[in-house]
Amino acid sequence: MRQVTIRIAAWAALCWPGAALAESLPAPLDDAAWPAVDAAEAALGQLLFYDPILSGNREVACATCHHPAFGTSDGLSLPLGDGGRGLGPARAVDPENPPEQRVPRNSQALWNVGAHEYVSMFHDGRVERDPEAPGGLRTPLDADMVAGFASMLSAQTMFPVLSPDEMAGHYSENEVAQAVRQGRLTGPGGAWELIARRVAALPGYARRFEAVYGLAPDGIGFTDISNAIAAFITFEFRSDTSPFDARLREGTPLPPEAEAGLGLFYGAAGCSDCHSGPFLTDHGFHAMGAPQIGPGKAARFESHARDEGRFRVTGRAEDRHAFRTPSLRNVALTAPYGHAGSHATLRGFVADHLDPVAALARYDRAQAVLPRMEAADWRILDDAEEAGAIGASVTAPPVVLGEGEIDALVAFLEALSDPVAAAGRLGVPDAVPSGLTVPNP
Repeated sequence: MRQVTIRIAAWAALCWPGAALAESLPAPLDDAAWPAVDAAEAALGQLLFYDPILSGNREVACATCHHPAFGTSDGLSLPLGDGGRGLGPARAVDPENPPEQRVPRNSQALWNVGAHEYVSMFHDGRVERDPEAPGGLRTPLDADMVAGFASMLSAQTMFPVLSPDEMAGHYSENEVAQAVRQGRLTGPGGAWELIARRVAALPGYARRFEAVYGLAPDGIGFTDISNAIAAFITFEFRSDTSPFDARLREGTPLPPEAEAGLGLFYGAAGCSDCHSGPFLTDHGFHAMGAPQIGPGKAARFESHARDEGRFRVTGRAEDRHAFRTPSLRNVALTAPYGHAGSHATLRGFVADHLDPVAALARYDRAQAVLPRMEAADWRILDDAEEAGAIGASVTAPPVVLGEGEIDALVAFLEALSDPVAAAGRLGVPDAVPSGLTVPNP
């Protein structure tokens, strides 16, 4: 291994002289990359983020699928929201309240999503900045989108509470789910107002909302809840103190293998073509042939199991099977990988990502991390035509790297792990004002 590492380092030094590599690296991050956060607002958001009171059946919190113990994801290929028990890879179907289906997409990590640079949210970018849209945001609610969200992140955080599979629950089980089923999302009696009234009725929250926003209980709106959660996410999951950041700020060299991987990342491997900038994402959408598992992203009235990504937002043929370029910050902490969590390990995903069309044909289904339940998880991959369409959407040419070079890339990606962010700033609260169970392993 030592000989391989030295050989890679020598190759990187030859192909990437110091000056050329320096020109390819992003500028280091500073405080200007994030909005200022009020400490009291973030502390309020922390409680709401970990409180199941926001879910229809009072059983699922934001943290259930975005827990710091699992890199702000959940350690599963596809989440189990309402109808699940436990946390992380140990989460299982609740036999007394089984879910209707798995959540269709992998739970995205939350590192740095509050930064100014972010222009869209979700795997398909269906919440995004648009100066011509109501409130400056384009969302699935279109003209019905309410005003008052302080940021795009604030708007994004509250769509999961409307999803039956994630937080709302079955329509027969609670008033929030019934409102969602009837299409009453905003306005009086809508799902968002019902949740806001739950929160406002709790003295522990009423006091905090008055202190932070100057609001009486009857003035607490759903946007105020989401604004507080967004402030917490922005503060808690800021990540800019990794070894890579020290490399950018002070020129501190990475370990030799990681340094060689950095040269590959910004050189022959072509990773930085899409994973560019300080957050290692171009914020764009690309069809990269990642295997699709699970129920897909069909509407309730549709019977197919396809997930065509950005195409469902834009309707453009060139966006079929394209998904948002994920940031690679703390990527070593956020397994599984891919929009459907198809790969259990970072190295496995990197190796397949180099030639995704060939990898799709030989995909090992044992890589998926799926809690046991009755579900047709392989409908798309079992259909040669559907699986072929995923591969046909890929336009990027394959990249050929040796095993040692893949190891070097993974070593560089591990150098993106930030110990400060991983440890947390506010952390997990011991209790929340609702008195409900705080999700924690």
